[in-house]
Amino acid sequence: MRTLLLRLALAIVVIGLLIPQDLKMPVANADRGSYHPRSFWYHPWGPSGTHKGVDIFAQRGTAVHAATGGWVLYCGELSRGGNVVLVLGPKWRLHYYAHLDTIGTARFAWLANGDPIGTVGATGNAKGKPPHLHYSIATLLPYPWRIDGSPQGWKKMFYLDPTGYFADRGLLRNNLRKARKITAMMRITLQERARKRATFTSSFHPSWSASPSSLKKPGS
Repeated sequence: MRTLLLRLALAIVVIGLLIPQDLKMPVANADRGSYHPRSFWYHPWGPSGTHKGVDIFAQRGTAVHAATGGWVLYCGELSRGGNVVLVLGPKWRLHYYAHLDTIGTARFAWLANGDPIGTVGATGNAKGKPPHLHYSIATLLPYPWRIDGSPQGWKKMFYLDPTGYFADRGLLRNNLRKARKITAMMRITLQERARKRATFTSSFHPSWSASPSSLKKPGS
């Protein structure tokens, strides 16, 4: 029985790791200019010592969406985080949304990628500061190879840098945009060349542009 339970637990862990994450920017219309790229693990940072997430700035009331699908473990009010939502997502990672103005989901709700979380605010210890979303990712399965010599560096085996995912997606979008632009330019160039070739051919050999039915063999 014990062996069966261990195998079942292992299977559950593996399934969780295999679920694709597909992480997206949680704040509507935010981009790389909406947060500081070095805010993760900034030191010193108040009572927590280091900043274990990223602050994404936006106007109060801006929509906050689920960065990835998952199960809402908690939503409510905390002294530091204010209005918060905690989601268990793929790969056994916890996604923490803090300082929300309003909460748009419920405890134990199942969220798909992009579902409403709430709105950007300045609650908790962000009161009196510019409205922003504090977003952090923590893994339940430690990554010891991430430990370094920075302040509280041992905690990096649990906390992941969200900006790395934002940068990767932004770079991918930029590359796709450039590829589409290049493809469109090549298509226009090829169409222009074909048009010029057709014009040149018809002007140099007028009979080539005639329809097949109008072409007759000599003497026929």
